[in-house]
Amino acid sequence: MDYPATINDLSRLCIHTQTTRPWDLRQCIENYAGSGIHRISVWRHLLENTDPKGIRRILKDHAMEVVSLVRGGFFASSHPGQREAAIADNLEAIREAEALGAPVLVVVCGADPGQSPVESVDQIREGIASVLPAASEVGVRLAIEPLHPMYAAGRSAIVTMKQANDLAESLDSDLVGVAVDVFHVWWDVELEREIGRCGAAGKLFAFHLSDWKTEMTDLLNDRGLMGEGCIDLKRIRGWMEQAGFEGSHEVEIFSNRYWKGNQGEFVRKICDAYLKHA
Repeated sequence: MDYPATINDLSRLCIHTQTTRPWDLRQCIENYAGSGIHRISVWRHLLENTDPKGIRRILKDHAMEVVSLVRGGFFASSHPGQREAAIADNLEAIREAEALGAPVLVVVCGADPGQSPVESVDQIREGIASVLPAASEVGVRLAIEPLHPMYAAGRSAIVTMKQANDLAESLDSDLVGVAVDVFHVWWDVELEREIGRCGAAGKLFAFHLSDWKTEMTDLLNDRGLMGEGCIDLKRIRGWMEQAGFEGSHEVEIFSNRYWKGNQGEFVRKICDAYLKHA
């Protein structure tokens, strides 16, 4: 397929608050808006000790749209008590999403190295099913995010788009879909097909951008800015658009290197890299 049209403005650009980790939520809102970015995905820890109504006023004052709340999940565990705690935490996350006005809760599914991946997947399915009625009651969608296989031991037993699609379809709900994060899935030779499958099912809920550096110093916190690595971002965006995705382009970069620097300058670099490489 041909590459998609060049992006000429910031209207679909969204930034995850964890991308600018040194800032608090108010700083993220004010500085993103000041840079012409009016979409935000909020990480839950920034909501601690805040008034959701007050946060919604700040968002409204800055014409800021909440794209998603990050993150729920972590359902897999060999310990029943931990599984129950995860369900309680996800119910709380759904309440937070409703209060914030976030239409999507991103779900990082979890894993337990002390049991088989099959057992973990079964527990993930059961966990999502158990919180689905609460999500349905308030209209919050649950976006399953497959992670790169290097995180399979402790972070997610769902590591491919196929697994994510299978899981989402097995739950048989319009509120359960998939978050496509290029950092985690760019390597998958079945990616184009599975994105198309996901789109045909109406389950493409989110699209996350960063880049894969060929020499990372940290496998968690050394993601690249778009254009710094080897991911063919434009091609994957083309697959998403061909599959019917019309949502936000969410930049989610974990980087010790960028967190140490000036965050305002980092946001300017994100805008430039987005227009040039995404």
